[in-house]
Amino acid sequence: MCLIVFSWQPDSATPMVLLANRDEFFERPAEPMHWWSDRPDVLAGRDLRGGGTWIGVNRAGRFAALTNFRDGRAPMTPKETPSRGLLVSAMLDATSFDDDLKRIEKHAHEYAGFNLLAGDLPAGKLYWLGNRETSEVAGAAALPVAHAISPGVHGLSNALLDTPWPKLVSRRNALRDALDANADDMTLLEAMRDATEAADEALPHTGVTREWERTLSAAFIASPAYGTRCTTLLRYFRDGTLELAESTVSPGQPANELRGLKRFRFALRPATAV
Repeated sequence: MCLIVFSWQPDSATPMVLLANRDEFFERPAEPMHWWSDRPDVLAGRDLRGGGTWIGVNRAGRFAALTNFRDGRAPMTPKETPSRGLLVSAMLDATSFDDDLKRIEKHAHEYAGFNLLAGDLPAGKLYWLGNRETSEVAGAAALPVAHAISPGVHGLSNALLDTPWPKLVSRRNALRDALDANADDMTLLEAMRDATEAADEALPHTGVTREWERTLSAAFIASPAYGTRCTTLLRYFRDGTLELAESTVSPGQPANELRGLKRFRFALRPATAV
């Protein structure tokens, strides 16, 4: 998952509206969003190589999503490093949200660079945790700390929360405009299908080649081997309803085509500890 924009208004009738694009190599096997047979309360796509997921919810209103932190200058990640997608599935357990988040804080340094967005939506909790954030006081060796999200419209790509990369700023503004216009689901999903690349002078410098930086600067990435694999919309309503829609992408598919659309709508139920 490489681009997420979301509105977090915990006191409103619709506390969360979120849009996300998952970017990945097309050869990496994955299943689209579905109810997991081995964990029937979890609704998410599934990475068939690492076993985790990039975005998901459960029937109690737990939510989590992940982006990778891009740093082409960082040392290669050891092969034994656990899959970052397991962090998302761990946050969808029917246990204590606060305890699970603290556990991830403690072990965050064991993973390659990531950003985790996690929430207990009925409780009005939403946090961001990035394991490449450093503390000006404690220094780079300090353990990562989860930060509560303030009300507003935010974005998360492959840097820290709300880092103003061009695609984040443009899609965050697009979400804000769509919500002001009471846009329908299809219009919201289409807002994430922008294949415009940033001008060279606006590109970030993350340690990859300029050509690759340019390709990755689009909200909807369309290259032969790597690109946007799906677009997801999530709406959480204060009455305890969750609605999700997801459109999958095939290699070479035009940005303006929404295919493989799946929809889900369900009422939350209280969590039961296991």
